[in-house]
Amino acid sequence: MPDLSAFAITRRWPAAHPGRLQLYSLPTPNGVKVSIMLEEIGLPYEPHLVDITRNESWTPEFLSLNPNGKIPAIIDPDGPGGAPLGLFESGAILVYLADKTGKLMPADPARRYETLQWVFFQMAAVGPMFGQVGYFHKFAGREIADKRPLERYRDESRRLLGVLETRLDGRPWIMGDDYSIADISLLGWVRNLIGFYGARELVAFDTLSRVPAWLERGLARPAVQRGLEIPKRT
Repeated sequence: MPDLSAFAITRRWPAAHPGRLQLYSLPTPNGVKVSIMLEEIGLPYEPHLVDITRNESWTPEFLSLNPNGKIPAIIDPDGPGGAPLGLFESGAILVYLADKTGKLMPADPARRYETLQWVFFQMAAVGPMFGQVGYFHKFAGREIADKRPLERYRDESRRLLGVLETRLDGRPWIMGDDYSIADISLLGWVRNLIGFYGARELVAFDTLSRVPAWLERGLARPAVQRGLEIPKRT
């Protein structure tokens, strides 16, 4: 049985099944990337809910695994060379799990890098911009009298949705016929933008055709439906 005692996070969130991959997360747009991925690839794992509304990601135990204090994070008891590996950053975790299992990442080197560029597109552009729309449209930022910040992030989010709309021309998925980690990285954020953030009209989502159809296809996948609810909120 793997020994995970060297990871301080296991003292706050003990592993009932230390032989399984340990997931520390919450069903946010970033968190569900990893739970969806794990459901898609069928790798056994044990989820632990880290309640960011109670600042649990800023506890010493969580910070010992991710010093940036953000979910998700994982411990793989069977990491490279058979040694346990702790990992944070959702994009890095997606790539790691794809490489570990040989799933949802093209084997061809050129297509692999093409897939990675879309994952990086999500990490560098979509996540930060959509998140700012959420802040200025739904949360405390909406009380700011100066609406220029909201307008800036609204316009950039519209532009990014346009990039996706163009990419999906003639393609069911970001990489064509092959569903991949590129889709997984984006699904939760697009869903959140028009759902939880309530920005559907703000970003003119219904003027698009390919992105809504892609989102519908993605959300219809059973693994996606399961992953969106993991870890279960208490």
